[in-house]
Amino acid sequence: MSETEREAYDELCAYALAHGDPEFIHQHVVDAFAAQHASDTSKPIGVTFALVGLYLHVAKGFTGRQVQRVHTQLARHRGNWPSFILPSSRGHLTAIDVMKAAEGSERDHTIREWCSAVWDAFAANRHTIIILLNEHRIQF
Repeated sequence: MSETEREAYDELCAYALAHGDPEFIHQHVVDAFAAQHASDTSKPIGVTFALVGLYLHVAKGFTGRQVQRVHTQLARHRGNWPSFILPSSRGHLTAIDVMKAAEGSERDHTIREWCSAVWDAFAANRHTIIILLNEHRIQF
């Protein structure tokens, strides 16, 4: 990851945290970035939470607050986390692209587009995510 992208992510986190919306859009920013930058050396729990968050947001319409609650439920898990397919392409948008969007509804919309693009890249992991959520009796 470039220094420019890291700076854009940090600025985006500041924006999302200051947002003050009840949806808690910051959770989506964290999940998209974590998935987009996952590697073979990433902690399995981090990749799991990022992909769960993206799946629940993009496919099920969960807010950031709702995703946070699921993460809390999953954090009680003490076993091994699943392995995931890490695609070479992780979506056509990055934190840099999101920060180019005007603050407010345009940037918020671009955050959602970013989440969708990253989730689409990881779609081969959908079944693994569903199995994990079912095993932990996560309701949606």
